[in-house]
Amino acid sequence: MCITCGCGTESAHIVNRDHQHNHGNRKGGVHTHDHHHHGHESEHGHHHHANESEHGHHHHTRDHNHHRAHESAQFHNHHQDDGLKQNHHHSHPHTHQEKDHQSAGSRLIHLEKDILHENALLAARNRGYLDAKGILAINLVSSPGSGKTMLLERTLSDLKEELSFSVIEGDQQTTVDADRIEATGTKAVQINTGKGCHLDAHMVLHAIQELNPAEKSLLFIENVGNLVCPSMFDLGENERVVIISVTEGDDKPLKYPDMFHTSGICIINKIDLLPYVTFDCDKLIENAKKINPNLTFFSVSCTTGEGLDEWYNWLKERSEALKNG
Repeated sequence: MCITCGCGTESAHIVNRDHQHNHGNRKGGVHTHDHHHHGHESEHGHHHHANESEHGHHHHTRDHNHHRAHESAQFHNHHQDDGLKQNHHHSHPHTHQEKDHQSAGSRLIHLEKDILHENALLAARNRGYLDAKGILAINLVSSPGSGKTMLLERTLSDLKEELSFSVIEGDQQTTVDADRIEATGTKAVQINTGKGCHLDAHMVLHAIQELNPAEKSLLFIENVGNLVCPSMFDLGENERVVIISVTEGDDKPLKYPDMFHTSGICIINKIDLLPYVTFDCDKLIENAKKINPNLTFFSVSCTTGEGLDEWYNWLKERSEALKNG
């Protein structure tokens, strides 16, 4: 279970239509194995790899001497007696050296900081890899039903002759969104998070290995629909784009400030529905700027195409700027 938000990410895994994974290892080789998810345990059965270097995990060193250093805590089966005590069969210096009289609250804070720190290390690794290849990575975040996937479909279809794309899809279950993306001719990888409510840097690391995106391309990461937990987890992206539809309240930025504070772009979607809903775009922008004065806004309709050119121009300009260093 994720200590930070309480969600269960133990069953997170990459989904392939042929039920096989092909992951490049750090030596440039590839290993393939079937989807036998025995409660994991998810991250492709790491416990049976005697030589972890084949999975490219030497970067989890620091002071942890278990299989992987708590990358967002999702790929350990932590059998917790009371939500705090953990029955590990491996060493956790950062938890088990705490004094017996330490309060449960301070233990939880300690674990939360450790999880976010480990995620930040992996996110930096992802970012370094992507930057070195000139890949613009954009993390799309929103509540469920805001229209992230339809925005992606329109963007990929309209710009496929101008830009090279790949997509990481994050959902609790199914491959529906990845199927929709691949129907546009774009390569996509689906991550199913199971009971997890967000993607993290470790999941994205393996999805990037699976995708192997082209140099100087654009990588979209469609996060799990949630305005809370994804705000805490850096994935290694260059840009975080928060999407809100006019069918939601214009007070959303005030209710979910962290997401708007950590985003650089805000897309107001489904503006073709404005005549039918009580949504004030100016009020939304005013509220969002109270949280983050530096937000850039685009108002779009994926149904009519209104406003999409401005979004497309930003994508092309941002991608070109990254290519030119």
